[in-house]
Amino acid sequence: MADSVCEEKVFHSIFVAQAESLRNFMYYKTGNLQQAEDLMQDAFAKLWENCVKVSLEKAKSFLFTVANNRFLNQVQHKKVVLKFEQHSHTQQTNENPQFLLEEEEFKQRLMAAIAELPEKQREVFLLNRIEKMKYREISELLNISVKAVEKRMHNALKALRKISKKV
Repeated sequence: MADSVCEEKVFHSIFVAQAESLRNFMYYKTGNLQQAEDLMQDAFAKLWENCVKVSLEKAKSFLFTVANNRFLNQVQHKKVVLKFEQHSHTQQTNENPQFLLEEEEFKQRLMAAIAELPEKQREVFLLNRIEKMKYREISELLNISVKAVEKRMHNALKALRKISKKV
């Protein structure tokens, strides 16, 4: 039987071998050393959580993919926040203060709900609604079927509809 990623000594050897190069890779992408460190640590935590599913040969690829996906999710989240801020600043502020307060509370609940979506649903939702990508484009980008994109989007919208009913 091959060494398992779940064995502490094997996991430690993967960490020693890959941590610096993963951190550097993420630093080149982010330009922020603290963010790169956080992404690296998140990737190793995810590897430990999934150690049974990841073979030793695929551990490096898994780490880099997880870190890169987390980075892309952060970028998508920042774009959503930026779009909301831009939209808020361009609106006339002659509206009822109560309405403005309720609108801000709704935006905060919406942002929290988007952040709480499972990673795969959030990714599809943001690519479609923020990046304006078609389902076919998303399926090619993520290497999944169009049906899988549709299912993830359906589940994301279903979850987000719950907050709109609370208003």
